[in-house]
Amino acid sequence: MAQIIALSRFLHLQHPLRVSLASLCSRSMSSLDTRARAVFSAAVEGVQPDIVVHMSLERHGDKLLVGGQSFTLTNNLYLVGFGKAVLGMAAEVERIVGDHLIKGVISVPHGIQKTLHNHGKENMLLENNSRITVMEGAKNNLPDADAQKSAECIRELASGLTEKDLLLVLISGGGSALLPAPAPPMSLQEKQDVTRKLAAAGATIQELNTVRRALSLLKGGSLAQCAKPAQVVALILSDVIGDPLDLIASGPTVRSDFKPEEVWAILDRYKLSYSLPSSMNEVLSKARPHYGSQVQEQPEEVQDHVLNVVIGSNTIALECASRKAVELGLRPIILSPGVCGDVHSVARLYGLLSRFACFPEKETPPELAAEILQLGPEVGVESWDLCRTINMLVEERKEDWGVTCLLAGGEPTVQLTGKGRGGRNQELALRVGLELSSDEVKSGAVFLSGGTDGQDGPTEAAGALTDGELMKEAMSQGLDIDGFLTNNDSFTFFSQLSEGQWLLKPGLTGTNVMDVHAMLLPPSPQRDFQ
Repeated sequence: MAQIIALSRFLHLQHPLRVSLASLCSRSMSSLDTRARAVFSAAVEGVQPDIVVHMSLERHGDKLLVGGQSFTLTNNLYLVGFGKAVLGMAAEVERIVGDHLIKGVISVPHGIQKTLHNHGKENMLLENNSRITVMEGAKNNLPDADAQKSAECIRELASGLTEKDLLLVLISGGGSALLPAPAPPMSLQEKQDVTRKLAAAGATIQELNTVRRALSLLKGGSLAQCAKPAQVVALILSDVIGDPLDLIASGPTVRSDFKPEEVWAILDRYKLSYSLPSSMNEVLSKARPHYGSQVQEQPEEVQDHVLNVVIGSNTIALECASRKAVELGLRPIILSPGVCGDVHSVARLYGLLSRFACFPEKETPPELAAEILQLGPEVGVESWDLCRTINMLVEERKEDWGVTCLLAGGEPTVQLTGKGRGGRNQELALRVGLELSSDEVKSGAVFLSGGTDGQDGPTEAAGALTDGELMKEAMSQGLDIDGFLTNNDSFTFFSQLSEGQWLLKPGLTGTNVMDVHAMLLPPSPQRDFQ
C-alpha cells in the first residue's frame, strides 16, 4: 500500500519572510490589518516548495532517504512534475540529487518562469544547465493544448523506464489542469467543458477531481502504472481538504477504485447528466486496467512500487501562521484546515464567531453557540473543533488575553450567478464584511481570506481584508454591495473601494495549499486594542 507521511518538522527552520509586507499592502493600515497580513505571509512562507522539499529529502552519499525509506542512487534518477509549485520543488530536488538525474519533464503554469524571475525568486528557478525540461501551459488555470503536450511528454518518459530506475514525481495544486490526457474518444475541449460546467454549478474540488480522474489516461493511478516496473516516489504538496492522495491532482500515482456510477451521481447532483457529450458515456463504459472490477483482480499490483509522501499542506501553513501570531502578540486559535461549503454559510459562521467573542460571558445569548454548532456540517468543521474554539474564546474573555487570532483554511465554493471578476476569497471577505457590519454588537474584528498561491480566480489578487466598517465605507463611495455580489464581481468591488487598498496582492507565491482565513478579534469593542 502507498504510504502517507505528513512532514511538519521544519517549522523551526523557516528562512526569513520572502513575501514582504510592503508588497502585500499599500494603504495606511491599522495594527490589526498589518498583523493579519503578516500572519497570512507567514502561512505562505511555511509551505514554500524549496523548504518542504529540502526537509523531505535526506542525502547520504548514494543513498536517498525519503518517507522513512532508503533508495540507492546510481545515475538512475528521472523526474516528472505538474502543478503551481512544481518549478520550485524541481529546483530544490536538482540541488540535492542533480548529479544522479538523467532527465526530467515538468508541466507548470503559463508565464510562471518570467513571473518568478520578475519577483526575484531565483531560488525557484532551474539553472541554465538543468536536465529538466520546463513546459508551460494551462493559461488561466485551464487545461489547454500546451498542457496536453506536456502530459504526453511525461507519459512518454514514464513509459520508458526499467526496474533499475527511480522516478520522482512532484505534485502540487493545479496539477489536474497541467496534466490533461483525455481518454479517447473524448477531446480536450469536451473534457474541459464538463469540468467548467461542474465548477460553475458549485461542485467541490473533490467532485471535480473525481470526474477528471475518470476521464483521464494518466490520473487515478495511471501514471504510476505507466512507470512500472520502476520505483516511483511522489512528493506531494496538498491542495485538497484532508490530504486524500487519490484526489490531489486527481491521484496520478494512487490506485483508483473508480466506479462509473459515482461520476454519474455527481453529474446528476448538478443536473448535468443530459447535457454532456456522447464521448463521455463511451469513456465511462470502457473497462480500463486500473478501474472497476479490474482493480479487484490485481489489488496491489499497481501500487506496490509506489511511495506517496505528503510534504506540505494547509495544516502546516496554519501552524506557521499560528507561530507568527504569537510573535506578533496575538493569541492564536486554529479552528480547522477543512473549511468548505458555500461562502454564504462560511461567512455566517465567521460572523457568529465574531459576535460570540465580543459578548461578555454572562450576557452571551444561549442560542448563539447553538447556531454556531448547527452550521458545522454545512462548512466542513467538526463539532469537536467548534466546541473547542468556543471554549477557548470563553477562556480568553475570562483571562483577558488580548487580541485573538482565529485561523482556518480550506476551500469554500461559490455558485456563479453573474459574469463579474472575482474569486472565492474576495467574495468570502465581502460577505464576512457584511456580517461584521450588521452585527448588533460591533466586535471590531478584522477578517482576511487569501489563496496561498497568490491567485484568487482570474484576478491579480489573492484575496481581501474586511472589517465592520465595510458597509459604511461602501455606501459613502456609492458602491452597491448587493449588485456586486449578484454579479460575482467582488474583485471590481474591492478595486473600487478605497482605491483597492483592501485587496491582498502578494503576487504569485510559487506554492499552493488552498486558502488561509484569519480573523483578528479584539478583546472588547470599547477597548483600545491597537
